[in-house]
Amino acid sequence: MNAQNYINRELSWLDFNDRILSEAKDTSIPLLERLKFLSITSSNLDEFFMVRVASLKDQVNAGYKGHDIAGMTAGEQIDAILEYTHDFVNRQYSTYNRSLVPALRSNGLKIISHHEDLNEEQSEYVDRYFQNDVFPVLTPMAVDSSRPFPLIRNKYLNIGALLQDKKKKNTIDFATVQVPSGLPRVVMVPTDEDNCTTVILLEQIIEKNISKLFLNYKVICATPYRVMRNADLPFDEDEAADLLVEIEKQLKRRQWGEPIRLEVESGVDKQLLKLLKRELPINDDSVFRIKGPLDFTFLMKAYGADGFDHLKDKPFSPQVPKYIDPEWDLFEQIQDHDILLHHPYESFDPVVNFIRKASLDPQVLAIKQTLYRVSSNSPIIASLAAAAENGKQVSVLVELKARFDEENNIVWAKKLEEAGCHVIYGLVGLKTHSKITLVVRREEDGIRRYVHLGTGNYNDSTAKLYTDMGLFTCKRAYGEDATAVFNMLSGYSEPLAWNRLSLAPQWLRDKFLFLINRERTNAVKGRPAHIIAKMNSLCDKEIIDALYTASAAGVKIELIIRGICCLRAQVPGLSENIHVRSIVGTYLEHARIFYFENNNAPEIYMGSADWMPRNLDKRVEILFPVEDEKLKNEVIQILDIQLADTKKAHIMNSDGKYAKADLRGKKAIGAQETFVKRALENAHSKH
Repeated sequence: MNAQNYINRELSWLDFNDRILSEAKDTSIPLLERLKFLSITSSNLDEFFMVRVASLKDQVNAGYKGHDIAGMTAGEQIDAILEYTHDFVNRQYSTYNRSLVPALRSNGLKIISHHEDLNEEQSEYVDRYFQNDVFPVLTPMAVDSSRPFPLIRNKYLNIGALLQDKKKKNTIDFATVQVPSGLPRVVMVPTDEDNCTTVILLEQIIEKNISKLFLNYKVICATPYRVMRNADLPFDEDEAADLLVEIEKQLKRRQWGEPIRLEVESGVDKQLLKLLKRELPINDDSVFRIKGPLDFTFLMKAYGADGFDHLKDKPFSPQVPKYIDPEWDLFEQIQDHDILLHHPYESFDPVVNFIRKASLDPQVLAIKQTLYRVSSNSPIIASLAAAAENGKQVSVLVELKARFDEENNIVWAKKLEEAGCHVIYGLVGLKTHSKITLVVRREEDGIRRYVHLGTGNYNDSTAKLYTDMGLFTCKRAYGEDATAVFNMLSGYSEPLAWNRLSLAPQWLRDKFLFLINRERTNAVKGRPAHIIAKMNSLCDKEIIDALYTASAAGVKIELIIRGICCLRAQVPGLSENIHVRSIVGTYLEHARIFYFENNNAPEIYMGSADWMPRNLDKRVEILFPVEDEKLKNEVIQILDIQLADTKKAHIMNSDGKYAKADLRGKKAIGAQETFVKRALENAHSKH
């Protein structure tokens, strides 16, 4: 098919980050929430460069000449990305400088952008703070004939300086000092205005006092800078005798990765910048001259400032799930009926309690679970360890290759092993991304298996921020499949057939293609045909082509895709019947839900996989059906509410660009607001 029928994956992701930036610009959103969105665009862009741009550079360095589905080579993609991101960063800082900083100041939060703007009292305070709290922590590093250019660590903020020896006035030296990450970056200073909180950034305090670090030198210039490095971890799993040891080794090398991007302040001295470019080394088109403070992630700290709750969304606590009675034993409830969970509107506590209860219950014989990303102080890990110590058989697959969570997962894997759990470190060549827990319990009428399946991680922290779905069931068919999943993960046995679950990488792609093509066949025969699919990303060519074919046959296709979408919607002769929307709101849309009309006999599936080659071909993923009619109707309602969103939904046009829904003559509907309201009403009705 013509390459023009597809959108480049990387540019589509950048468009998604642009949608987040649009939330930072939206004056109808509380001011500190806008700060949070701007901070997210910055951390997103960091990871994008460290992983996606780094991968493209690896392809260029290896001489790879292949094209992506949109017909672009790796080199062409890098050129397009750099052009886009230079413009994007300018718009980030325009939003910060022209909109957010003045608005913060008028609301009583003053951010001093440069130390020269301090008054006398503030200047004295900052100097004392530097001497007492900052100076003892700093390690200035000079570069000369005996001291080579030091390792500049990935993502860390630094201050570079050019120095002139007071005795040898004809020599110019370079020195650098890392801004210590262990100290607060946002520092409160005495205010010169009533009802105002005044802050300055740590790097400005260091820059103001930098001459105290080099007493025998005159500081010619000093400026903050920051480098992004290749953080993709390349290793041959087949050659790794011990996966855990190999990943630990690679994590150390992440700090040494090839420089991918350099950020400097826009007024940087030309000689200083030339030296940084040479020593790192990095090309000029990968240098970003920043009109403001580097690394907007500090805005998350500003968000937490006291006294500004009126500039935030009203706080919301996840509610007791609709289908759970807190007074009734959880195992008995799961025996009685399947339970649907909708996070973060409904609490993740039942999932945590499910593991904790199983760890203590003398009738429970075994607990088996997959873990991809867990919180830094995970109660689930504690319960699994306690279960093993209580003599239960505990098997846990900890995915060590979960990017940027590798160190955390290594720590937990070791702790679980020490407690007596059987720990599997993922599978060779595959990431295990599925979310499944199996509890085996001896009861009066025999062995019963309780299963939890989810669309999101077993992470009690992110469960308050990400929208996800979960299902508790003890139906025999699900229990048998769950046992087969864990037998497959821990050994080599594959079942001859599955009852309810579909797994990647062997079966899931064919399952999705079958379901899409069944709708196409129904449309051709004049039967009702409709697909609704909600996911994080869509970039698999085979799936996209199947959707184009279904659209041409008359299937109505509605896609709710948060991030990457390589499909073009509403293109005449190609995708007239396909509509794409992206919802960017307070919570990160993370659930994967799939609806197929099936000739007036709708089927609902949920799971851990997006429609991406990596999910369908290179990961262990699980897709599971929702069969209870009441729960199916509940999921359909959830999809309908998202499709009705006119407040946070960005709609894809036929040119591949997104725009907010036209509200003229329409009621403003926010899906996330609606779900919050419904959760509160359900909880209130229980009381």
